[in-house]
Amino acid sequence: MSEEQRRRNPRYAFIANAELFEPTTQMRIATRVSELSIQGCYLDMLNPFPEDTVALVKISVGKSVFETKVRVVYAHSNLGVGLVFLDPDAKNLEVLKSWIEEAKKDPERLLP
Repeated sequence: MSEEQRRRNPRYAFIANAELFEPTTQMRIATRVSELSIQGCYLDMLNPFPEDTVALVKISVGKSVFETKVRVVYAHSNLGVGLVFLDPDAKNLEVLKSWIEEAKKDPERLLP
C-alpha cells in the first residue's frame, strides 16, 4: 500500500520551523515542516531518523508552539521523514487544529 493510500486525512503545504529530538541518543535536529495534517507531518531533513524511531517534535509558528511524541512512519534519505503524531494533549491539539483551519482557507495548500 502506498503512502498516499494510507492517509486518512488531507495534508497541506505548511512551512514552519521544527526541532526533532530522539531521547535515547540525545540527537537533536533543527529542521522545517513542509506538509501538515491532523495526524502527522513531513519534515525536510538530509539525514532522517530510521523508520519506527520514536522521538519528540516541536513545531513553531510565531508564538504558537506544538509539541508531541512522534513515530517515524517513513524516511527518505537526503529528503526527510513522515511522522505520525502520538496522542498530543488537548492544548497542543488545539494549536494543531488552528493551523489546519488556517491552511484550509487557502485551497492551493491542499496536497494530492
